[in-house]
Amino acid sequence: MSNKAVVSLATGLEDPEKVTVAFLVALGAAEHGRPTLMFLTKEAVRLAVPGTAVGRACEGCPSLPELLARYEAAGGRYLVCPLCFNAKALDPENLIAGAEIGGTVPMWQWIGDEGATSFSY
Repeated sequence: MSNKAVVSLATGLEDPEKVTVAFLVALGAAEHGRPTLMFLTKEAVRLAVPGTAVGRACEGCPSLPELLARYEAAGGRYLVCPLCFNAKALDPENLIAGAEIGGTVPMWQWIGDEGATSFSY
């Protein structure tokens, strides 16, 4: 059985609580030693641009910059949907640490034959 985790996130800052929950799930996996990949699609691709993931979803919630820093420190990676990213005319040379442009084929290659536990937000 694989210990990999994939968190698919399609929501951006229009729903910061959902973004926070997705990052908490990914962070929990990464900080416990699981190879973890966040697959960012739709509005979530904007989170891969430096300076975008800012703020705090609610009183008592960790800030988004804190979550991203902890995820990076735990070795978490991002795969950013190229169709969504390009449709928003974002700069592929300007990505946060651990992020790369890639679609479903690279995601499945990363998952491999052992599979992965997945979550979708």
